[in-house]
Amino acid sequence: EYLNARRKRMKVQEIKKYFVLFYMFGFLAGILSANFIAGEYLADLGIFHEFFMEQYMQTPIDNSEYFWYLLRLRITPLVILGLAGCTKFRKAAVLLFLMWTGLLSGLILTVAVMQRGFGGILLCLVGVLPQLPLYTAGYLILLWFLFCYPKRTWSAVKTICFFLFMAVGLILECTVNPVLMRMFLSSI
Repeated sequence: EYLNARRKRMKVQEIKKYFVLFYMFGFLAGILSANFIAGEYLADLGIFHEFFMEQYMQTPIDNSEYFWYLLRLRITPLVILGLAGCTKFRKAAVLLFLMWTGLLSGLILTVAVMQRGFGGILLCLVGVLPQLPLYTAGYLILLWFLFCYPKRTWSAVKTICFFLFMAVGLILECTVNPVLMRMFLSSI
């Protein structure tokens, strides 16, 4: 019994290492590509320029319209992951998703630092609060299941937790995040 529990703990730790490793590999690739390949192109996009920040501050946000926009935006990767989860390539899809997420994180943070210094990191942090911890928890439920399938089964508890995390994250992103962003941008 003890050895069985120990093997399960070791397996969980091994999967956690894979998740972190693939995310960090993507993160490093994002940093390198922002610095060496796509830096000029990304710098020209201007999402961290003063003009964009001023436009954000002056544009009123219609919460209901913003909610539907965010819902479409947030459902797309879930649908892609769900479809990939129905194939024999589900583990590869999970690892590619983690690398892709890491790549985007590395790109965005690097460009933010290039254009705004330490304030760019703070801007990115405020931009993902308070919804990111909830989205992360929801995605981890799905990713863990897909990676461990068929050894793990989907349950009603996982369904409720997943939808609860995603729904609350979406509501917070739609309502609280714009307020936090405006407060932060008005203070810099």
